[in-house]
Amino acid sequence: MLRFIMKHKLLFMLPIAYGLYHLAFQDISIFWYMYTFALLILMSAAIVFGEIHDELRTWQSFAYGIPAAFALYAVIFAGYYALQLLEVGSASSTADFLAIFAPGSVWHLLLLMFIVVPGEEFFWRGFVQQQLKQYVPVSIAIPIASVLFGFTLWLADFWPGIFAGTAVGLVLGYLYEKTKSMPLLIIAHLMLMVLIFIIFPF
Repeated sequence: MLRFIMKHKLLFMLPIAYGLYHLAFQDISIFWYMYTFALLILMSAAIVFGEIHDELRTWQSFAYGIPAAFALYAVIFAGYYALQLLEVGSASSTADFLAIFAPGSVWHLLLLMFIVVPGEEFFWRGFVQQQLKQYVPVSIAIPIASVLFGFTLWLADFWPGIFAGTAVGLVLGYLYEKTKSMPLLIIAHLMLMVLIFIIFPF
């Protein structure tokens, strides 16, 4: 039984991950503490059970990661304004979500930089996506992992985030398989957060 569980780690790690995300989104006043706690646990699990690669030079990670962040921002920005044009009532909820969960201090930014963003990349790309590859081809593992990542924002009652998270997961998941560079993903993800929350907020 133990051998089966260790071979199929997603059976217990995904419920743990969604449970931790759910707890983090329950109370806005302690969100940053709970979210950081959740990602510390998931990052630790990914380091123990996952496949974390770093096969690019530092300058290459920046050279690919920063343009990827701007491309992702453009996609999310277009989706946000499409919601406004379609008048489906979701653009305001997007703005509210970003305002509520935006980093509110230097401390939050440090947590985002050193724990939250690396933790999400380690877990969803370094662990979940790699585990899925033992069941399906990589071309299928990437979109499945991306949808699973996107659904974490549904736990915050923010359904448009499913599509944004899935789009981010698709691009970063593809980049990880092509470059085998976790630093690239962290740079791209972090730069995307800076663009959304600080430089060009919606």
